[in-house]
Amino acid sequence: MALTLFIYLLALVSWLGGMIFFVVTTATIFGTLPLPEAGKVLAALFPRYYLLGYIAGIVASLLAIYFTIAFAPRLWWGFSSLALLIALGLTLYAGVIIRPRVDAIRTVNEEANPDPARKAEFDRLHQLSVRLNGAVIILNLIALATTATAVTRHS
Repeated sequence: MALTLFIYLLALVSWLGGMIFFVVTTATIFGTLPLPEAGKVLAALFPRYYLLGYIAGIVASLLAIYFTIAFAPRLWWGFSSLALLIALGLTLYAGVIIRPRVDAIRTVNEEANPDPARKAEFDRLHQLSVRLNGAVIILNLIALATTATAVTRHS
């Protein structure tokens, strides 16, 4: 169990840590570079950011489900599993559906006279992406807390 738990925790904290690092990095990039260059840097980082979320999310979710089935107290592992499955779904939605739509109109922020409808669509999609990623961070923290409870009760 120790190796499986280690892999689970590594996936969970890699996912969570990657998201927190990305928030800090984004603020630094936009505070340092002009808007067009900052947008290009982030556009290049997003595929890797989401890939980390997909891989870590799948590994953590599958192992949380395994622990829910294999170990008591199932209630706490069940909470972790549910939180991670929802987080994975939100990550997939943000990365597969929202991100390509944002990328397609990202350059609206670089235009001298942007089309108001495209600018409004970009802003709406960007805010949705921020909210989805914020929810994933919160769900990962919930999974981490319920995992700690499950492990301490199992010991």
